[in-house]
Amino acid sequence: MASLPRIRRVRLPRRVAVPAPQRAERTEPDVRRVEAFGLTWLNIEAPTAVDTAWLAENFDFHQLDYEDVLSRRQQRSKIDEYDDYLFIILHFPRFDKRTQRLQPAELNMFVAEDLLITLPKEPLKPLSALFAACEAREEERERNMTRGSGYLVYEIVDRMFDYCFPILNKIGHKLDVLEDAIFEGRSEEAVRDISNVKQEIINYRKTIKPQRAALRQLDRVTDRYTPQDLEIYFDDIVDKNERIWDELENYKEVAEALDATNESVLRNRLNDLIRVLTLLSAVLLPLTLITGFYGMNTAGLPFKSQWWAPLLILSWMAIIVIVLVWYFRRKRWL
Repeated sequence: MASLPRIRRVRLPRRVAVPAPQRAERTEPDVRRVEAFGLTWLNIEAPTAVDTAWLAENFDFHQLDYEDVLSRRQQRSKIDEYDDYLFIILHFPRFDKRTQRLQPAELNMFVAEDLLITLPKEPLKPLSALFAACEAREEERERNMTRGSGYLVYEIVDRMFDYCFPILNKIGHKLDVLEDAIFEGRSEEAVRDISNVKQEIINYRKTIKPQRAALRQLDRVTDRYTPQDLEIYFDDIVDKNERIWDELENYKEVAEALDATNESVLRNRLNDLIRVLTLLSAVLLPLTLITGFYGMNTAGLPFKSQWWAPLLILSWMAIIVIVLVWYFRRKRWL
């Protein structure tokens, strides 16, 4: 990549923000700031053109990076290396209450010698919680901000992956509930739920798979921004990512097996219904024949003029029904 001018350093206000009701139409940048031990951390949630314009006035980041930050399309996970900074894009699963779906949430980061700027496109609970803790407590700042911006990146990414496991456990719990529902005779109810959980697994896989290469690159590129070797730390993150991927592979197979099992149960139930209807038709066929025969308006039908003729016909019909039912049960058709 082409080399850029040295990042400009400016004194930033403690916080530049607007009240929450005006956030959607704000005209001022909403920048939260924590500074400790020579490291500055800026956090901008759901960045807008106003925020990127403010960044462009104070830092010499590449214009293409700002375009990636503002793009409404999901960017691929990547790490762009420059002489003076890194631009990192990662994705993490997030449950969208509006669509009731699991969607990828994008996290953009600018990492420099004594600077970290995080720009999540949507609020991310672990990131917000860590920032609030560093903002409020000295011990948190000492724990997370004394070993350089590279270590702070590790802490953020590690907490985001820790947050992935409860979501993964919920998917596993849904699969267990679906299995119980299928074998408890609630197959029709499970059809939609199976489709939803398969969609969640697909979206989770689409979030995790593309960034496996970027995670392996993190240790090498952030090494220059930390005073100690972080290889073992980032290896742990890669391990967590691989564990999540392995679990998703297992869940994918389980979901496909449950779908096939549910279809088999529904098919067997339909076959049972068709068999019962077929046997019922077989029982009614001779009865229909008898009633049709004696319903003809023709002279000379046997026993037609006798008062006990209806009783005799009903007796025949009852005997036929009993014999057919006995035969079907003996053949295990009923």
